[in-house]
Order: sequence, then structure tokens, then C-alpha cells
Amino acid sequence: MAGSEFFARPVSTGTPGALQSKPMNKKTVSPELLTPAQAPARERRARVQSAETGMAVLKGLSRLGGRASLSTLAAHVGQSPAKVHRYLASLVEQGLVAQDADSQHYHLGLEAMLIGVAAMRQADPVRIAEPSLVRLREQLEVTCFVAVMGNMGPTIVRFEEPGLPVTVNVRVGSVLSMLWSATGRVFLGLLDESRVRALAEAELAAAPRELRAQLDRDDAIDALRREVQAAGCATVRDTNLKGISAVAAPLYDYTGRLCAVLTALGATGGFDAAIDGPIAKAVRREAMAASAQMGYAPG
Repeated sequence: MAGSEFFARPVSTGTPGALQSKPMNKKTVSPELLTPAQAPARERRARVQSAETGMAVLKGLSRLGGRASLSTLAAHVGQSPAKVHRYLASLVEQGLVAQDADSQHYHLGLEAMLIGVAAMRQADPVRIAEPSLVRLREQLEVTCFVAVMGNMGPTIVRFEEPGLPVTVNVRVGSVLSMLWSATGRVFLGLLDESRVRALAEAELAAAPRELRAQLDRDDAIDALRREVQAAGCATVRDTNLKGISAVAAPLYDYTGRLCAVLTALGATGGFDAAIDGPIAKAVRREAMAASAQMGYAPG
């Protein structure tokens, strides 16, 4: 009976033609004795488990660099080589995995690469960094934004303010200084492009004496680059905007290229801009998390 703890089966009582019921625990019942309601559920669980194992094999191959021997892959996913081989055979049939005829090693197939390309096309740094902006705004109560490198320089493309915002003359679309903003310094230090350096050199040449005095006299641009590269981020105090301090960290894409910068800023009196301070740590942590979502894996 469906829903009962036991199923009944007829057994002989010794009297010809007489039968009686004997209880049998359903945990030992064979598949053919499952009720119509139980059989599909069991099949669904089996299919889910099979899919999970297949995905574990595919992800394991990816995390091993996209190529591995059967034994190495089996050890990585914690399954027997025979079991992993069965799943690999199915993945090969679907084009998700291929096998090298000479080495017999398995590697990601064409279908897996097409899936990866489609995913990378959706890796928009602004969209991916939005949750980081919200967390920084709510946890630290600071103004924060994402900027990308535009034709005129670092350009703000997403902006978040706390409940009691700091009055600053920057908004979405604002172009920031290459040399005196934390955002610009990250681009200068970590984006090795001739146009970035050209913008910095032009800005330096046009800067008033009091601003130039804040930089290294003999090697202003390269000194800033080395400083950012060593710290992995940039901080400023009262340089770009008087009374305003900021911390900025890089967002990297799957190739390891700097694609955007995440920045937090606040009034200097209540904003800790130290490289090893809690704000800088939070900004770096959020920037690294967003970079990981875009496929970045630190070397």
C-alpha cells in the first residue's frame, strides 16, 4: 500500500490454496516492487546524482588546467578511475571533453570552450561590481564608484552614496585625474598602455607647481607606478579634492587585464585611507571577489 511502512507478499501456510500476508520492510524492496509514485522520485534522484558527478568531473578537468590523465582527474575528484571513465565517455559524446589520441589525456572540448566564450562575453565589470558597491556603501557608509578607462581618462560609470553622503563634485560621467586621484593612479600603475602614460604626462606638464611638488621630482610617473604595483591599490589624501580621501583597487578580467577600478571615498577627517586600514582591505577584498566572478585567477 502506498505510504505504508511495509509491503505485503503472499506466502504459503502449508494448507493447499491458502495464502497469508507476511510483512516485508520496504527498504529492501526491489525496484520492480516500487509503487508508481516512488519509482519516478527514485529515478529523478539518480539522474540528479549522475548530473552532479558529471559536472564534478568537468569542473575538475577545468581546474586541472583543462587537460589531465584519467588517473590524475580521478584522484582530483575523489572517484574511481572506472567511474570517472564512464562519465568522460558521455562528456566526449556531447563534445564537452575530447581525448588526445597520442597521450590519451583528456582535455576540454569544443562545446566547453563555446560555453566559456559565451560566459566571458557576459562578464561586464560594471554589472558584476554593483553588489560590491552596495556592500561597501552599507558596511562602511562611504561613497563608492566604478570607473573605466575612457578616451579622456578614468571615467565614472556607476556611483553609490550612503544615507549621509559626502559632498563631492563627481558623478557618473565625471573624468578623474590620472595623477591625483586614487582611481587614476591605479590605471596608471597597472594598465600598461601608451595612451595612459600619455594622458599622465600631459597632465603633469600642465599641473601647477604646488601639485607637482607632491610627486617625485625626478621620476614622478614611474615612482607612482611602482608604488601602486607594490601595494596592489592606491590611496590619496586631499590631493584631487581638498578634504577628501580615497582608496582604489583594480578589477581584472579573465585574461588578467585591468578592466575597471573600484573606489571608495570620504571626508578626510573620518576616512581611514591607510593602505593596511579596514577601508583599503574591504575595497581590495571586494575588487578581488568581483575579479574572480569575471574569471580572474591570480598567478
